[in-house]
Amino acid sequence: MSVRVSIVGASGYVGGELLRLLLWHPAVTLAQATSGRNAGRYLHQVHPNLRGRSSLQFVHPEKLEPCDVLFLALPHGEAARAIGRYEGLAETIIDCSADFRLTDPAAYTRWYGEAHPAPERLGSFVYGLPEVSREALRGARYASGVGCNATATNLALLPLVRAGLVDETKPIVVEVKVGSSEGGATSTDSSHHPERAGAVRSFAPVGHRHTAEVEQVTGLTNVHLSITSVELVRGALATAHVFAARPVTEKDLWQAYRAFAKGEPFVRIVKERQGIYRFPEPKILAGSNFADIGFALDETTGRIVSICAIDNLVKGAAGSAVQCMNLQRGFDETAGLAFPGLHPA
Repeated sequence: MSVRVSIVGASGYVGGELLRLLLWHPAVTLAQATSGRNAGRYLHQVHPNLRGRSSLQFVHPEKLEPCDVLFLALPHGEAARAIGRYEGLAETIIDCSADFRLTDPAAYTRWYGEAHPAPERLGSFVYGLPEVSREALRGARYASGVGCNATATNLALLPLVRAGLVDETKPIVVEVKVGSSEGGATSTDSSHHPERAGAVRSFAPVGHRHTAEVEQVTGLTNVHLSITSVELVRGALATAHVFAARPVTEKDLWQAYRAFAKGEPFVRIVKERQGIYRFPEPKILAGSNFADIGFALDETTGRIVSICAIDNLVKGAAGSAVQCMNLQRGFDETAGLAFPGLHPA
């Protein structure tokens, strides 16, 4: 049975990825796509890869009609301020912003520098990373978005956390290298091509907001994120440095990673003995909902390097959101998400 799905804020990069995924989804009828500044234009005039796939035009947000499932792909803060209106329009809501990711209002204030506009709503949104919240998502009315850097970091750390292999007395340092699409569709000084091209730029060496999601998901309190912009359009690569809680071997780590990946349709272990793709590589994941995880061990020091690669716009945003919808509505979890990425890309 097909469900009617609409997207609020469909002209941005995440909105465009939602359109791409949902237009191929076997159980979805795309009802409306809103955009204030693009109302009246055809989808392909903003997202040219959708040419010939839909005759829909963007509608103004004020003309949004009731539907079965509503995706919110809005700038930070907008969904929280208007959630009362949106909940009256759809039975199922998935918010792709950061507005409802955290469950603790105090943590939100700490990391976002302001009080949450609707703190009473925080507990009603299930955190939208299926590898963490699968059972809670089944049948849930509301799901939050996920941070792309947090997603890559959480999926790098969780195999070790669940196996009890993390020495929590020592700092856990995670370097995340990200592509330019993380900055969104609106250009800024830092995303201007002459300034961005060829750059390896420290974007947030300390204090990145996605740390809050990592703490919430993993339960760790000694995590330190550094975010670096590199010359990619899509992709995030998290490299986590963790010291083992006890002596471990590579065999122990294989067991931990296999236990984590077992039954996960979009998590793949990448650790080869030879070749240029021995470890996770975001380039070949472009357009896919897969998360590739891998590891290396320094047995002399007990340092584990855990690596996760994702497409920041898909597994780090729109893909996880569609995966949430599939669970919420009782569809096959992988529906609409089978694209494997490209090589070469």
